[in-house]
Amino acid sequence: MRGVYRWLGRGVLLAFAFVSTAHAQEPAIPTAVNAVPIRHFAVGSHETRFGPLEFVGGLSMSSPVDHFGAFSSFRFTSPGAAVMGVSDTGFWFFGTLIRDAEGRPAGFADFSMQPMVDGDGNSTREKWTTDAEGIAVKDELATVSFERVQRIAEFEIERDAMGAAVRDLDFLVPRRELRSNRGFETIAYAPPGGRLGGARVVVAERSIDEDGNCFAAILEGPMKGIFKVARSEGFDITDGAFLPDGDLLLLERRFAFASGVAMRLRRIDGATVAPGSVADGPVLFTAGMDYQIDNMEALDVWQRADGATMVSLMSDDNHSLLQRNLYLEFRLHGD
Repeated sequence: MRGVYRWLGRGVLLAFAFVSTAHAQEPAIPTAVNAVPIRHFAVGSHETRFGPLEFVGGLSMSSPVDHFGAFSSFRFTSPGAAVMGVSDTGFWFFGTLIRDAEGRPAGFADFSMQPMVDGDGNSTREKWTTDAEGIAVKDELATVSFERVQRIAEFEIERDAMGAAVRDLDFLVPRRELRSNRGFETIAYAPPGGRLGGARVVVAERSIDEDGNCFAAILEGPMKGIFKVARSEGFDITDGAFLPDGDLLLLERRFAFASGVAMRLRRIDGATVAPGSVADGPVLFTAGMDYQIDNMEALDVWQRADGATMVSLMSDDNHSLLQRNLYLEFRLHGD
């Protein structure tokens, strides 16, 4: 019996060790954010309306913390205030957007970053395995899309104590169709009362079919299946979120040495988001280097207390001295 007890004891220790590593994580890094307000979106102009978009305000952000930046996707966990996101260098970030007396963005408070970890509670800090590009948030669950090593994974949300993924999801699109650095940049929840039944939807940056359309998928629910998103004018999809009426708002980016970086917002008709369909819709606005933009990577849609539909954007500075971390906020009219 002594051998049995010894075996049982070892089993208990192994089980304890497994539980301990499963919940292990690297510590969060408190991060001071220096924010300079952006009052005017168009360089040299006081114009506030850009098609259906009204510029509310913005921020140019920096920090003495080395890991600050490279923001690739975010979601507000409370409308226009608490925020959670991911960087493509393998970090979570959390913070609270603060506002001035007129309700314009004024800075970020209580900001922190935390390295993503594997099942052993360790962070590899390797771009190849931690290139997080998209995030969707619902209740206490975050769903994150990764490229290079193509993956979509679920994480339990516990601020500054984020652990390893609890589950990987089937993303439906054949892996052979996904380009290493052009995978799923967008993951978003559809409205729960709409035709997609609150399903998660993913869209690739530039993994295209023979007709040049981007692969996309509805991951669950009554409309589960693969569809495509039309691509045009050399723009790549970098993030997206659903509008209250079920249309999908996409943020897109283009870079050329001759003209620099550009961004645009495109409103995809929700009726075209369906298995076997090629989804498309009108461009709402395009901005180039004569606007306060950079490498725009992240987008969220939220409702202001007065019912206005708001669109918020963030840029990815690629940890380059030549680029900026921007936060931009607009009101969407006519929604």
